[in-house]
Amino acid sequence: MIRPAQRMQSIPPYFFAELGRRIARLRAAGHDVIRMDMGSPDLPPPAHIVEALGRSAESPDHHGYAPFGGTESYRQAVADHYQRRFGVTLDPQREVLCLIGSKEGLFHLTQAFVDPGDVVLVPDPGYPVYETAARFAGGEVHFLPLLAENGFLPAWDRIPQGVLARTKLLWLNYPNNPTGAVADLDDFAAAIRLARQHGFLVGHDAPYTEVGFDGYRAPSALQVDGAREVLVEFNSLSKSHNMAGWRLGMALGNPTAIEALYTLKSQVDTSHFRAVMDAGEVALRSDQGWLEQRNAIYQARRDQVLAAIPHAGLAADPPKAALYVWASLPEGVASSLAFTDQMLEDIHVSVTPGVAFGAQGEGFVRLSLGTPTERVEQAMDRIADWRYGPAA
Repeated sequence: MIRPAQRMQSIPPYFFAELGRRIARLRAAGHDVIRMDMGSPDLPPPAHIVEALGRSAESPDHHGYAPFGGTESYRQAVADHYQRRFGVTLDPQREVLCLIGSKEGLFHLTQAFVDPGDVVLVPDPGYPVYETAARFAGGEVHFLPLLAENGFLPAWDRIPQGVLARTKLLWLNYPNNPTGAVADLDDFAAAIRLARQHGFLVGHDAPYTEVGFDGYRAPSALQVDGAREVLVEFNSLSKSHNMAGWRLGMALGNPTAIEALYTLKSQVDTSHFRAVMDAGEVALRSDQGWLEQRNAIYQARRDQVLAAIPHAGLAADPPKAALYVWASLPEGVASSLAFTDQMLEDIHVSVTPGVAFGAQGEGFVRLSLGTPTERVEQAMDRIADWRYGPAA
């Protein structure tokens, strides 16, 4: 009998892949399902970015292998963007790396640094890839509870010293998925001090820096003095520029970590399609004013959601950033999975159970703002008339 490697047993089915299959069955049965579960922007990038893709693709010499780690011009555009946006100076050769979407970079960084038995500090709730990558590498996961009373930030003083002594990698993610929480430079500085004290690497997953509401603009963890000695920041054009399907990201910061990631990736992939990188360069160098209009659309959707969900017994604070509303379940409801399952079956609106992001996510659901406004309105009308329970 053919059997997968033992390490494959550490990888559970990806929640959204399984949910997609279920939704496909409902739609095949004739049901109108509104998806507010995945964080995939529904709006396209501006025309000038799409046109740049086409122009590059029309060049006959742009269809061979692109340089490992990305073209020089793309890496320079990333460095220039960080200088303009955050005041952070980066060496595009040693401190910037092109990724095929930031997700693969998160996974590969873990494989490049974590040995069996090493501890990885993982936020809970958090993006599932942090935990999956650690377990695939044979690492030991220590969860950092993100609690509402602490602003969904880690409580550094609650991590046992014995755990810190064995830690190899810490994951941070602000603006946060799924909670929408934000962190300031003092919060990042506390994590960086801890990493320098105990000699571990910090991975900051930062794809939502350009999605902010009510005038909020997120910082980069690389703005903290000494950050690049211990930190790699991951960013992406997926959320910032409505280019999720283009799979174009970047890793920035510590040169040793960037070199290790480069070495691993050169064994796994052969860079990205030149035209996608050329269009990404245009996206980063062109006028960014359109992002304000895009964020205003997300903010209007956020407000639609916040106005409607109390009718279903849900409660949420207005997020300052990211693509989500993180709502607490009605009083007396114990299971986020049961709640979202019944919502999907009863009114055919799909939202994500908080437990999909970890044990500390139980008691919450996540609603994505990456759904067309008219569909958000329809979903909220359904939710406003719906009640969870056996008689629903």
